[in-house]
Amino acid sequence: MLPASRQFEAALGIVKKLRSEGYEAYLAGGCVRDLLLGREPLDYDVATSATPDVVLEMFPRTFAVGAHFGVVLVAHCDAAETLQRGSSEGSEGEKPTEVATFRSDLAYSDGRHPDGVRYTQSAEEDVQRRDFTINGLLLDPLRGGISLSERRGGEKLLRSAVLDYVGGVADLDAGVVRAIGDAHKRFEEDHLRMLRAVRFAARFGFELEAETRRAIRALAGRIHAVSRERIRDELTKMLTEGHARRAFELLDETGLLAEVLPEIVRMKGVEQPPQFHPEGDVWVHTLMLLDQLPAGCAATLAWGALLHDVGKPPTFKRAPDRIRFDGHVEVGVAMGAEICRRYRFSNEETRQVLALIENHMRFADAPRMKESTLKRFFRLECFDEHLTLHRMDCLAAHGNLDIHDFVRERRAAMPEETVRPRPLLTGRELIAAGYPPGPAFKEMLTLVEDAQLEGAIATAEEALALVQQRFEK
Repeated sequence: MLPASRQFEAALGIVKKLRSEGYEAYLAGGCVRDLLLGREPLDYDVATSATPDVVLEMFPRTFAVGAHFGVVLVAHCDAAETLQRGSSEGSEGEKPTEVATFRSDLAYSDGRHPDGVRYTQSAEEDVQRRDFTINGLLLDPLRGGISLSERRGGEKLLRSAVLDYVGGVADLDAGVVRAIGDAHKRFEEDHLRMLRAVRFAARFGFELEAETRRAIRALAGRIHAVSRERIRDELTKMLTEGHARRAFELLDETGLLAEVLPEIVRMKGVEQPPQFHPEGDVWVHTLMLLDQLPAGCAATLAWGALLHDVGKPPTFKRAPDRIRFDGHVEVGVAMGAEICRRYRFSNEETRQVLALIENHMRFADAPRMKESTLKRFFRLECFDEHLTLHRMDCLAAHGNLDIHDFVRERRAAMPEETVRPRPLLTGRELIAAGYPPGPAFKEMLTLVEDAQLEGAIATAEEALALVQQRFEK
């Protein structure tokens, strides 16, 4: 069944309006690819022979965010109001439709954006500038005079409405990601396309076409010309689209991984104690964690899984008794911090990724922790991510989930008010009791909180009595 989402209907309305005024107009790019693959597109783009000034004049709610490149956003419903407030989505999560004029790109001086564009009336010329054949397809949603949303013809109908000037349908059928035209030229124009090629191949379970793969290997070093934020975003998508292991294997095979994350490449060949890690070296172990990341998982969990053992290669030591990685957690936190700075993660994201690295070894001590220590452990922000990472870590190694199950059961059995109880004493009460403010206050309050978490005291009177037993005024 063909989609009938509001975004599809909005794009369809734009195509109809443009056609009624005598212009060519088609659905274009990723939405056509996804429809042919039986996937629901996240959004719908329109390609047209109408120039941006025509589009701006034709539709009442438009935004010339990329008009100098031939792109206009056409808002629908109440999406326009939200756009004016600075968001790209409407109040009901509806994105405006991107309407792009048929064009060819001029030179790319910065390796990312064209210096300018030249408009054309040819749809065939327009698709030649796009990145990959599977993204270079056009779809006529009005073929036969009836909208696709009103028909149920399945794949045969859909394919009959496709305009394919680059062999994209055949590559979809063959499961191939192929650059349009000269692969070397496509990647020289826009270096980010190299990462996108890997991401699409991983997402769809496709192979990189031979010339496309060779061009990426030859130009991998150019990726440093791309902004770090763009690289970070592509890597995050690879990690969170449900095919992270395949994505990182392809990054490694194409030479891109050594450019963007050399710390991960250094995991290869780093042995681990076989009694704890029968799966193999640190690289294999990390790939097995990535293999467990589901589509839509939190970006912080995904990066935590990737980096949790990043400190092992520099701390590897073959001791007389066994292989050791003394201090690998502390080293890993420092390395993770540098990677987060490099790729300009937010402070909040950085804190969580580093917390995952810092605490992933603490689970081994959980069964022996005092009640107060265990409860403080449970207070870690986003504790579910810590528990999930531990589970993946076990499954990618010895497979024993006893500690995971213990921690999960203890956490489920503890009401939140016992994990984060209301303080029995504050500094104000200590002052009122005759204690002068100073560094000892922290020690006093920690003593009280420990006893409270252990269940030894439950009232303010008991808390003050405990302090008076241990500390002189």
